[in-house]
Parts: sequence; structure tokens; C-alpha cells
Amino acid sequence: MHAAPILPWNQIDTVLLDMDGTLLDLYFDWHFWWEYLPAQYAKAHNLPLAVAQQQVREAISAEQGTLNWYCTDYWSARLNLPVAALKRDLQHMIRPHPQVEAFLSRLRQLGKILYLVTNAHRDSLNLKLEVTAIGRFFDAIISAHDYGLPKEDARIWAAIRAEHEYNPQRTLLIDDNLRALESAQAYGIRHLLAASHVSPHMPPVETDRFPTFSHFSQIMPDNTP
Repeated sequence: MHAAPILPWNQIDTVLLDMDGTLLDLYFDWHFWWEYLPAQYAKAHNLPLAVAQQQVREAISAEQGTLNWYCTDYWSARLNLPVAALKRDLQHMIRPHPQVEAFLSRLRQLGKILYLVTNAHRDSLNLKLEVTAIGRFFDAIISAHDYGLPKEDARIWAAIRAEHEYNPQRTLLIDDNLRALESAQAYGIRHLLAASHVSPHMPPVETDRFPTFSHFSQIMPDNTP
């Protein structure tokens, strides 16, 4: 794993930021999808918990890397459960990583253009923005569902660029999803950074392909525009 990088902030105009795992603690999502939702499925369908866990986890794993993986509407229909409403049961677990607001505020002070770019469905996205209030820092809040493509598909970066202008050579993507970083690299986004600190309750992201950081203080730019 690379050491935390010194970013060339004077060569970066636009910052694309992932949400879950990068800005927000991923444990909320892990616990919801792998523990809480199977338990609710067991209750709703009168199944032993172990059977429900196996069925739900296998179904989720089969959709990894697709928009269905993130889509509350898809899982509500597939599992016959009100998935978006169930997420509110655990909203107390939604929290930003340390220094997130300070980092976003500093980038705004420096005049950077900030786009939140997430695979999250709008239902999940809106709940997290409501709880954390981080939406105020961004010039645009972009859900991959708006384009019908996950961030793992390199075509999404051109689709986003057609609506929200940015220069790939002067753009930084920060994401904990290595396949999203790979697709951005394939498209031509120059500055790529892996967020390793997905949650204090979960193992860090490991990669030797991209520079990584574990705390926003490590990449905080100084006050020089």
C-alpha cells in the first residue's frame, strides 16, 4: 500500500468524491445489508435466521458491480420488504469520517469544484444527506442511477461530464471502490486516490495500484489558493 500522497492541488480544479466508505463510515451499509436486512427478511417470511441470511447474502453477492446492488427499489421488489424505510431504523449509525467537513470546507475555500458521485440510490442518498448535512459543500450531487450506469462502467464519466463539465486532466477522484478508480483511470481522469479507511469496524482497502490515505488530515491542502 502506498504512503499517503502529497497531492498537486494547484493542478486540480475539480474533485469527485464518493460517499459511502469515503466520506461516510461504511459500517452502516455493511450492517444493514448483511445483518439487519436478512433478519427482517426472516421475520417477514417466517424463515430461520440462518436460511434468510444465506438467501439474502447470496442474492446480494450475485448483483455485485451492478446498479441493482445499490438499488433500494430493486431489493424492495426482490425481497418484498420496504428497504428504504428499513434504512431509517438504523439512521443513527450514519456518520461522516473524522475531518470530512473540515476537508470539504477547505476545498471550497480554495475554489475547487466539488461533485459528490455515488452509486447509492436516491433514497439512500437523500437519507444520508439529511442525517449528515454534507450536501451543502457540493456543486452537484450525482447518483449513478441517474445515468443507468454504475461507476464501475467507464462510460459513466463521459455521461457525467456531458452534464457537469470537468477537465479529466485537472480532476481528482477519491473513492474506496477500486473498480470505480479503474474505470475512471480508463476514461482518462488523471488524479486518483483510494480511501482505505472505510470504517473503524472493517478492514482497510488494500491496493498497490493507487495511492491511498487513511485520514483526511493526510491530504488536507494548505490555505494557499
